[in-house]
This record gives sequence, C-alpha cells and structure tokens, in this order.
Amino acid sequence: MALTQPDPASAEPRQRETIEGLFETLESPLLSYALRLAGERAAAEDIVQESFVRLHAQFDEVRQPRRWLYRTVHNLALNHRRAAQKIVPFNSPDSESGGPGPERPDPQPLPDEQIARWENIGLVRLSLETLDERNRELIRLKFNEGLSYKEISARTGLTVGHVGYLLHHALKALADELARNGVVP
Repeated sequence: MALTQPDPASAEPRQRETIEGLFETLESPLLSYALRLAGERAAAEDIVQESFVRLHAQFDEVRQPRRWLYRTVHNLALNHRRAAQKIVPFNSPDSESGGPGPERPDPQPLPDEQIARWENIGLVRLSLETLDERNRELIRLKFNEGLSYKEISARTGLTVGHVGYLLHHALKALADELARNGVVP
C-alpha cells in the first residue's frame, strides 16, 4: 500500500486570519499575559495595544500572527520591567536631614513653552473634531474618564474587542491628523 501525498495545488489555501479576528480572540488572553509580566494594568493595556499596532504595521509579512503577538507582548513587557527597574526614587536632602535643601526650580513653564502647549492643545481639539461622534465618545471615556475597555464595553454595548479595535483606529486617525498639522513628527 503506497502512501500518497496530498497535491498542494488541489489543497485548500489556509484561511488567513484577520487582525480584527485576532484582536477579538486574543486581546483578553494577551492582556492577562502582559499583566502577569508587567504587574500593572495600565502598562499591560499599553503593551497589548502597542503589540497590535506593530502587527497592523507589518501584518502582511507576519506568518504566524498569534505566536508573533505573544512574543511581542513578552518582549515589550520585559522592556517595561527593565525600564521600571532603572527608575530610582529621589530623596531630597531636606527629607532625610530635616534641613532645607537646594533651591528647587520653578515648576511653571516659561511663557513661550506655555503658549506652544496651548496651541498644541487647540490643535488636538481640532483634530478630535475630525473624528465621528462614536470615536470621540470612546476617546473621551478612555482618556477623560479613565475607563478600561471592559467598562467602556459595558457603557456602550460594544464588545471589549470592538472597543479596542475602534479606539486603535481612532487614535491612529488622530495621530495622522496631528502629524499633518505638525504637532507630532
């Protein structure tokens, strides 16, 4: 009895996953994984979002997107931990000895820095107006109210994965608009 190999030409092509499908199925597991590695919820959310942004940028070249996402989350989480270990708390001399320390610099920005900041804030607000109402609301809930994807999902009735997908694309559109206006490089 001879074994025959399947004819590659007649075999069905492997169904390629979409980035939206990957986001819906992997966002929660990746978030749990990143949380275990990074130890902070906000950092884990940023790590997962950054992983999907990177995947989106090179999606056509990635052969195994699931493995690639887990490896990217792993590497970003390790980078986050390394960076967090480099931060050393500063104890001012007056807190240790009880005496006055060196004079602290004025925390207020210089007038020209403040004007540039106000101009950039105005440009950000104008750029937000280019988004549709739903995307503006999602950005408001995420950044003004500080809600998690799950909390936004509960408020809007969208799935958690869809919230992440919409926020990702809204922020990308916002970044493109800000780049066109010269706010970000």
